[in-house]
Amino acid sequence: MKRVLFFAYGLTCYLMFGAVYLYAIGFVGNIAVPRSIDSAVGTPWPAALMINLGLLAVFGLQHTIMARPTFKRLWTRIVPEPIERSTYVLFSNLAMILLFWQWRAIDAVVWDVQSGPARNALWALFAGGWLIIVVATLMLNHFDLFGLRQVWLHLRGRPYTRLTFAQPVFYRHVRHPLYVGWLTAFWVTPTMTAGHLLFAIGATAYILIAIQFEERNLLEAHGADYAEYRRRVPMLIPMPRRVSRAAATEAQRATA
Repeated sequence: MKRVLFFAYGLTCYLMFGAVYLYAIGFVGNIAVPRSIDSAVGTPWPAALMINLGLLAVFGLQHTIMARPTFKRLWTRIVPEPIERSTYVLFSNLAMILLFWQWRAIDAVVWDVQSGPARNALWALFAGGWLIIVVATLMLNHFDLFGLRQVWLHLRGRPYTRLTFAQPVFYRHVRHPLYVGWLTAFWVTPTMTAGHLLFAIGATAYILIAIQFEERNLLEAHGADYAEYRRRVPMLIPMPRRVSRAAATEAQRATA
């Protein structure tokens, strides 16, 4: 019975994330949601600034602290290990819902692209960012990332096995394509308000900090394999493939 309950809990958290993700698209893009980044409650800008920074801090701290292995080891003394990841997803959902609910609009316009083709191109890039996020998770193990694989294995009475280090398509060009998608979704917009800019800056700061912690953990988990991967592949911006000094020397000899 407990296995069934754990699976139901994990599935609920996963479906909840799906709803939150769809709302996030509408929230950031000001599309078809009751309260968006630019249509939320109006508040004098000093108060709005403090409230929004507090909401971003809650989101960032929750994601950063709960994702760390040290916290997980302590946390699983309270929360059963099969549902640890699902519980992380649940708290992430709640942090996002709090942000959607309490966000304060700051409607001063920073830029506003009126040209039809340029505006459409920006909307296409905005949509592309959200698509990259989904595809990047599918290239690794989408269901493990959101805790569903863990509760499914537990339901079937099978032990959890950690994922092996892999470099699927996007990951051969940048180490963090998931974050590339988030940054694109947050920054690319035809109309940028001060409130949206604050959100984008805060989210970017969180991402850049989170990457440092994440890479430290990946180095501990995968050792030399990840160290070599980090040497070869850029963090966020695709670059021409790096060639080792030995390979470059060999190529020069071959063409001499």
